[in-house]
Amino acid sequence: MASVNMCSWVQSYSIFNQASRSKYSLLPRSLPFNPLMNLSSSTSKTRDFASIPSICSVITKGDAVKEEEEQQQPQNPSFDFKTYMVQKATMINQALDSAVSLREPVKIHEAMRYSLLAGGKRVRPVLCLAACEVVGGQESMAMPAACAVEMIHTMSLIHDDLPCMDNDDLRRGKPTNHKVFGEDIAVLAGDALLAFAFEHVAVSTVGVTPGRIVRAIGELAKSIGAEGLVAGQVVDINSEGLTDVGLDHLEFIH
Repeated sequence: MASVNMCSWVQSYSIFNQASRSKYSLLPRSLPFNPLMNLSSSTSKTRDFASIPSICSVITKGDAVKEEEEQQQPQNPSFDFKTYMVQKATMINQALDSAVSLREPVKIHEAMRYSLLAGGKRVRPVLCLAACEVVGGQESMAMPAACAVEMIHTMSLIHDDLPCMDNDDLRRGKPTNHKVFGEDIAVLAGDALLAFAFEHVAVSTVGVTPGRIVRAIGELAKSIGAEGLVAGQVVDINSEGLTDVGLDHLEFIH
């Protein structure tokens, strides 16, 4: 399944810190290319490719970071990117393990945890936390939303592996979810992760005004719907068998 565009996620997470769009946004709100226009539906629109820095900045307390404050921040030439990634990924794994605990009904929670805790670099949630930090937010404010990002990403992998999609047997070196739990439970596990992602943001986010939480949830929903992740998957499916696929087309899918 087409993955949620990472820049879109970062834009969404910048919302935690400011009511308007973050000045740290890396991409414009949308890209001109829209392969959906070539499909039968005439109502499809270009996906939002910049919703990631906006979800985390919306939740963080305070206004945009002032330029004078930025200039006063000391530079750290010894920043170790690999160490940063490992530290953040470890914290995210702990948060995910705590959020999706093994409880009744045991079967569905086993299936959810099987894929959610199966490893991975956790690039998307790490980017979410980094987006929050870069606009002056606290990591604790954005952690529930960062976990939600990984839950939704995991849902997309579970569904993508199903026989009706890519029909994959392995994911991250392990049997895919439907191979272990069956197609029915795998579908439900993905559905449950998707639903719980929004619940987790709404219930577990602390120190953030309700308005910012609602806006973050809206950005999150938009990035995975019929103009986001789902749109990319539809274009991917409709592109099977094509021999002339341009770079813009591939970028839209991914």
